[in-house]
Amino acid sequence: MADEPDNETLKTPEAPENTEGQAPEADAASEAETGVTPEAEAPAEAGAAPEADAAPEAEAPAEAGAAPETEVPETAAPAAGASEPTAPAAGASEPTEQLSSKERRRKARSTHTGEARAKRSPEERHAERLMERRKKAERRRARRLQERAKAAERRASAPAREPLAPVHAAVEGTRRVRQGIVVSDKAEKTIVVRIDIARRHRRYEKIVRSSSTLHAHDESNEAHEGDVVRVVESRPLSRTKRWKLVDVLERAR
Repeated sequence: MADEPDNETLKTPEAPENTEGQAPEADAASEAETGVTPEAEAPAEAGAAPEADAAPEAEAPAEAGAAPETEVPETAAPAAGASEPTAPAAGASEPTEQLSSKERRRKARSTHTGEARAKRSPEERHAERLMERRKKAERRRARRLQERAKAAERRASAPAREPLAPVHAAVEGTRRVRQGIVVSDKAEKTIVVRIDIARRHRRYEKIVRSSSTLHAHDESNEAHEGDVVRVVESRPLSRTKRWKLVDVLERAR
């Protein structure tokens, strides 16, 4: 009985002598408890050696003085001749479209994101419109008064203008003078004078006689029917009078 424990203790070192395909009972028990097999631990132990070997290789370039190689990014730089679309500059602004004032107000209303105005009655809207018109009228009136004041200051500060030279000389034209016979003096301060004209025909050289009548102004009723008078052209004195009596050359017999 006393020799049995000694035999068991001597048999335990012989467990590793089993063949590779047969696992010992102790190993099977440890596998059941931990859930890790010796085969799974083997790769870890095998991989530890390369890491240790790789460390001296990585340190070798540093010791030799060689610069470590830099990693090349996946996206290679474009060729020198190749054209690549460039992004627009941050400061460049897109051309703005020209909109009228009405379209700008409509666009501003469409993009409004504030709170909606409370509902108002037609009387309130009308009163608000009247108030807005009154404010605009006051602003217009103030602006016009300011513009008038500025215009008055400009006129006061401007140098006096030199008088312009007359385009035509102030020369009175020659008035026409006619001699004729009074044929009527019935109207008040007006006489009717007949002007006799005798001229030679251009082609036939015959004396052609004609007459015309005109109304002349006689301020003192000096001329009478049959008198030979001289009249001069004047400003319009009535609807038909454009002549004025100068003197009576011969009285009627």
